[in-house]
Amino acid sequence: MKIKKLLVANRGEIAVRVVRACREMGIATVAVYSEADREARHVQMADEAYAIGAAPATESYLVVERLVETARRAGADAVHPGYGFLSENPAFAEACARAGLTFVGPPAAAMRRMGSKTAARTLARELGVPMVPGTLDAIGSDAEAARAAREIGYPVMLKAAMGGGGKGMRLVRRAEDLPEALRAARAEAAAAFGDAAVYLERAVAEPRHIEIQILADAHGKVIHLGERECSIQRRHQKLVEECPSPLVDSALRERMGEAACRLARTSGYVNAGTVEFLVDADRNFYFLEMNTRLQVEHPVTEMVTGIDLVREQLRIAAGEPLALAQADVAWRGWAIECRVNAEDAFAGWLPSPGTITALHAPSGPWVRDDSGVYAGYTVPRYYDTLLSKLIVWGADREAACERMLRALGEYRVVGVRTTIPALARIIAHPDFRAGRLSTAFLERVLPELRANDGRHASIAVIAAALAAHDRARHDGAPTDSTALSAWRTAGITGWRRP
Repeated sequence: MKIKKLLVANRGEIAVRVVRACREMGIATVAVYSEADREARHVQMADEAYAIGAAPATESYLVVERLVETARRAGADAVHPGYGFLSENPAFAEACARAGLTFVGPPAAAMRRMGSKTAARTLARELGVPMVPGTLDAIGSDAEAARAAREIGYPVMLKAAMGGGGKGMRLVRRAEDLPEALRAARAEAAAAFGDAAVYLERAVAEPRHIEIQILADAHGKVIHLGERECSIQRRHQKLVEECPSPLVDSALRERMGEAACRLARTSGYVNAGTVEFLVDADRNFYFLEMNTRLQVEHPVTEMVTGIDLVREQLRIAAGEPLALAQADVAWRGWAIECRVNAEDAFAGWLPSPGTITALHAPSGPWVRDDSGVYAGYTVPRYYDTLLSKLIVWGADREAACERMLRALGEYRVVGVRTTIPALARIIAHPDFRAGRLSTAFLERVLPELRANDGRHASIAVIAAALAAHDRARHDGAPTDSTALSAWRTAGITGWRRP
């Protein structure tokens, strides 16, 4: 089966990434957009684009029927869910199948077994894969949660049963904090994934967060592509990722890879997926969950292995067998990814929506910028704050760190605050350079960042004043953004490339 036209059921940089892979493979692309994304880059890059609703995701990107109907109307024969939104929703995969659309992801049954964290934990226990103590089923009432937390022992971690990206996660240190944490976790999980179910597990002190990338075809072959270190996080969302991990040696990689492949094979998993583990200081690993989709941080694996993961996803979805055996996978050099978010790291990581008035992305040897934005683009307040992912490769970790510092120094985004200054501090920090990482890393680094709050605030005020002066000086001059906004007054709801 050959995929001829694919609808990308997502937005931002991941939609751009999928469109680019399709273009290289000769696959026509269909973008969808909410009212807030009418002028987004993925809309401009696709061969066709269709409006799917109002700005809130619950009225656009999370409406299964609308996405499926748009795919059928556009004549698409496949759908790529990206990550987030409906990417781990088995009902969406089933709706695509009923409509005769190829879903670029795992079968719904495998997604239910592994995309549901509670079901995945049950399978891991059956297979003897080590796990952090916690509940195997979603928590029902607040009273049930309180009983489970007492049995597990505080501190505990609340986690959404579906989805990922840190949404629906709360660390609870005391019993009196549990009811409010439950309310917040359930609300966030429902808004992000359409499912409010959460479960509990014991919080492990300062672990490493290390994940294994797997690929599985429909012919029974499963391989892993090694690990990614994802320990640098804020609010349980990753900021910096690297491949390989400075902690993992070949023996540990083999054990973790074998466990990940065993979980995928037993569950009937097909396509790309990631098995996540916590690893303690003694290199003991514990199964966390499986992300039944492409990961935000997939580029670092691509840079080190030379394997295009989106291309492999599309090949597998088309029924092709994996061309690689496990022995064919090789890791060369080191790759680091920094997530550039529209957030103010010096003010509690507050979102910073607004118009990007100027943008200069870094370039040069072994530098990659996966971006969904451009100068003149307005960052909406309705979605995740990710603007782009900056990825570098080096012959070793030291070279990769130096290249990342150089690239971050070149990155210029004017009009919104970004995480770039904080990322530069993280990469330059002695603990990061020495590989002394854990999920509590930022708690040690943030005091140093806050010490410079006043200096960065002054710079931001000056930059904002200069930008305002420049806008006033050019008031009335036509711009690309002005031209694109004519879509609104013309009432255009879709377009097709000639």
